[in-house]
Amino acid sequence: MLTRIHVNQHVIRRNNKKPSVKEMDPPISAKNYKSNQYGDFVYIDGPCRVVYSPTKPLPCGAKVWIETEAGVRVHATNKDWLA
Repeated sequence: MLTRIHVNQHVIRRNNKKPSVKEMDPPISAKNYKSNQYGDFVYIDGPCRVVYSPTKPLPCGAKVWIETEAGVRVHATNKDWLA
């Protein structure tokens, strides 16, 4: 199953305006036909490729993303240690 992973620049901009790390949203998205998972970091359990497609972006607007058919583990950290 193909999974596409990208960083949402809109979430990063929105997070810059938040006063506390605990209030920030995870900016990384891993999407496949079954689900859309959000997190702060991703493990890719196999080969992958980085795609740059400025003339044909993803429906979400992303022009750079990672594609893989390997397993993907998305994690949202407990942000207490970052504050």
